[in-house]
Amino acid sequence: MAGSFIERNKIMTQGALFGVKKSEPCPECGAELVIRSGKHGPFLGCSHYPACQYIRALKSADGHIVKVLEGQRCSQCGDVLVLRQGHYGMFIGCHGYPQCEHTEAIDKPDETRLACPQCGKGNLLQRRSRYGKTFYACERYPDCQFSVNLKPVAGVCPHCHYPLLVEKKSAGGVRRYCASKLCGKAVEPLDDTPTDQ
Repeated sequence: MAGSFIERNKIMTQGALFGVKKSEPCPECGAELVIRSGKHGPFLGCSHYPACQYIRALKSADGHIVKVLEGQRCSQCGDVLVLRQGHYGMFIGCHGYPQCEHTEAIDKPDETRLACPQCGKGNLLQRRSRYGKTFYACERYPDCQFSVNLKPVAGVCPHCHYPLLVEKKSAGGVRRYCASKLCGKAVEPLDDTPTDQ
């Protein structure tokens, strides 16, 4: 077993990654196994931890089925949905793969409903890189390759008239900047505070 007892204890005391328990029993004590998240990715651990310290790594093959989601059906073909482990983390996919390629994100992406400033046809969607970083990109990718790393907000840059702003959080608060890579200037906040007269 890799890792020290202290590291494993810290990981195992965290809540389970998913509330769904595996139907597979623990080979050491017979209790149910739960999917947990560690520094090397998801793994199976005994639900009776710390009394039972059984752990097992999940296979990291792309599309490996981790759990069958009983009662949830694919919207395209009607087959059952499964929880899969892929290169970019966990996702929900159709059991009928490769005939049906339907997939869903576990955490639904934030749809900003802002129009893409580059193509004007698509909307910006929240995406996650394979390293876990959040970014926003046009839904028409690969036809449109616009993306920003900061959260986009509606607005027009007063300096260059670019039709999109981004929010950047810092110790001084939240500030808005032009989303254009050519401009990138800070935008003065609107003064919404009423003045005493």
